[in-house]
Amino acid sequence: MNWPDGFSAAAAFTFDVDAESAILWNAPHHADRMSVISHQAYGPLVGVPRLLGLLERHRIRSTFFVPGYTAERYPQTVKAIVAAGHEIAHHGYLHEQPTGLSRAQEIEALDRGLDALRRTAGVTPAGYRAPMWDLSWHTPALLAERGFLYDSSLMDADAPYELRVDERRSLVEIPIQWSLDDWEQFCYLPDISGSGLIETPAKARELWQAEFDALHEVGGCWVMTNHPFLTGRPSRARELGRLMEHVTSHDDVWVAALGDIAAHVRGLGLTPRSIVRPQP
Repeated sequence: MNWPDGFSAAAAFTFDVDAESAILWNAPHHADRMSVISHQAYGPLVGVPRLLGLLERHRIRSTFFVPGYTAERYPQTVKAIVAAGHEIAHHGYLHEQPTGLSRAQEIEALDRGLDALRRTAGVTPAGYRAPMWDLSWHTPALLAERGFLYDSSLMDADAPYELRVDERRSLVEIPIQWSLDDWEQFCYLPDISGSGLIETPAKARELWQAEFDALHEVGGCWVMTNHPFLTGRPSRARELGRLMEHVTSHDDVWVAALGDIAAHVRGLGLTPRSIVRPQP
């Protein structure tokens, strides 16, 4: 990958502000559980302000993926993210898993999410991340039709590339991976998610830092995904700050928001490619 300004690798700290949406889609009865709802509300109420402080301290511009429902429920939180200079990107409306939707339902979720972000944050997002990282085979075309520049949901590369939509259109794809997600390390909600094993923040940082060091060596793009209701907790945020310090200490690593990375990749004129759907 040809990175700008002599950089040899890239890195991004991203945040999925799921809040209650992550547990309500397809399970509206969870709204009856006050303790569970309070667990999710911690993200926009406490986690986001703490994480914004961390990002400011380390001079990092980040990308926040916000479901439309979260934007409507916590408009001041989303406005604070924008005011701090960070990128807002699309993450569904009610965190709907694309592979669980018909094409018509996916269109509705996309458009409803776009409308919510425009009304509450005053932004038209350039980027999209599929809830549950579960892109459907028709999502890329729906994104291209709506003018999105990039997606960050696939896992088949160490660096961004142009994802072919058709003979005329492509999206910049910025790959992610499960080992760089805090959900697998910290999330436990009885009867909803997790095994009950909650890792220590130090162990999680060790994993994430090892992935960064290796991707740095191969000139890749390290994309960290955190959820404010998880990593916004004090001990986890403290370790995330130490990770930020480690990443930003490398002068040859471009630490940027995903929109900036995608704009650079688009300018490289890469030949688009895709993966082929298996025919079982």
